[in-house]
Amino acid sequence: MEFLNSLLYFIITIAILVFVHEFGHFIAAKLSGIRVEAFAIGFGQRLFGYNKKLGFTIGSLPKNIDLEESTDYRVCILPLGGYVKVSGMIDESLDKNFLKHDPQPWEFRTKSTGKKLFVLSAGVLMNILLAFAIFWGINFTKPAHHLITTTIGYVPPKSALELAGFQTGDKILYIDGKPIKYWDEILNYVFVKKIGEEINVKIERGGEIINLQLGSNLLQIDKKSGLSFLPKETKVFIADVISKSRAEEAGLKKNDTILFVNNKEIISSRQLIDIISASPEKPVEMVIQRGFDTLKLQVIPTIDGKIGILSGVIIYAPVHLVRYNFLQAGFKAIENIGDNILLFFSIISKVITGKVEFSNAFGGPIRIAQIAAQTADVNFLSFINFLALLSLSLAIINILPFPVLDGGHIIIVILEGILRREISPKVKIVIQNIGFIILLLFMAFVIYSDIMNFK
Repeated sequence: MEFLNSLLYFIITIAILVFVHEFGHFIAAKLSGIRVEAFAIGFGQRLFGYNKKLGFTIGSLPKNIDLEESTDYRVCILPLGGYVKVSGMIDESLDKNFLKHDPQPWEFRTKSTGKKLFVLSAGVLMNILLAFAIFWGINFTKPAHHLITTTIGYVPPKSALELAGFQTGDKILYIDGKPIKYWDEILNYVFVKKIGEEINVKIERGGEIINLQLGSNLLQIDKKSGLSFLPKETKVFIADVISKSRAEEAGLKKNDTILFVNNKEIISSRQLIDIISASPEKPVEMVIQRGFDTLKLQVIPTIDGKIGILSGVIIYAPVHLVRYNFLQAGFKAIENIGDNILLFFSIISKVITGKVEFSNAFGGPIRIAQIAAQTADVNFLSFINFLALLSLSLAIINILPFPVLDGGHIIIVILEGILRREISPKVKIVIQNIGFIILLLFMAFVIYSDIMNFK
């Protein structure tokens, strides 16, 4: 069921992004007087579609059919992207039949450099506009939440935090010289902005100011292992109790908050698991909160150190809400786009220099499906925020000067404009073939990385 849920949201996500991107090329071509032969969602075999000449049809179109000014709107068998087939252009389809006749006024190849660039860049522009619209809407409708706490609640044994010298109760004051007020600022610095870097952290411990060096790359390893980096205001609650388990026998219930286990305050799920798994077939004393009541219970873990619960965490820190009016939300959206573009290239550079693992920076269809489903399960705003980030990433990738991508086509058009002549179609096809092979190899590597990191 989880697989089908992920697959559904993957298809929805890709369909939206591809439609928006290809619609940009489509409408720009139409505005430039260029015919569009096909508008496809997906690749490969045509499943079904519609055009003005034949109406709705199933399967492939008849060979050598001339749709004239009509566009065939189609859905294809592989839902991993899509394309717009523009008349008179050598693209991913490598179609060169148009070279058999003289250039026509409705073809891409007869248009000015300006119109060509407009058509080629329109997909990227639409993806940026989609991201901008979503960011704007979220900023306007949902206030920004900032957790007012900077005190570490739990330092897992043998974790990057412990190795760096952190202790439970340390209050973070500065990161790389920047004063810190909110917990989300810490997470943004450690796991996003400063990923793969050494971070200088100034803390307060018992009235003393201490400087510590924290390796963000080590925290990434902790994150994979499920070790927590949580504030002191965190509580662990029971998300579910397995039927006929030791937990159910002991009287534990869903939504109980676990305060203490064996007299140790519980801050993280990892901490809870460590304590329970260390006591197989031995009584474990638990203090829980159920509504307004505080209860003491005893549970005996199984021989493999389990009691049969699913846990989660909730942070009770006070929240600072920041609201934006309509105009402010728009300017904030521009800032969001700028920050994410800078972050994208920063992470790329860190991958190239080996500071960040490839699997931490890039995700293929499996990872996209997982994140899309997870964000959709949280709420609609989380899902469309992920959609905005993905749309922006698609725009950045597509504008890169690489064959097959929009940026590669743009470079060729600019060169033709400078040379004042068309580059040989044979050369273009060779460039497209090389780019396509490299892109396929890259996609295969990304999918392999997804599979190896699949959870």
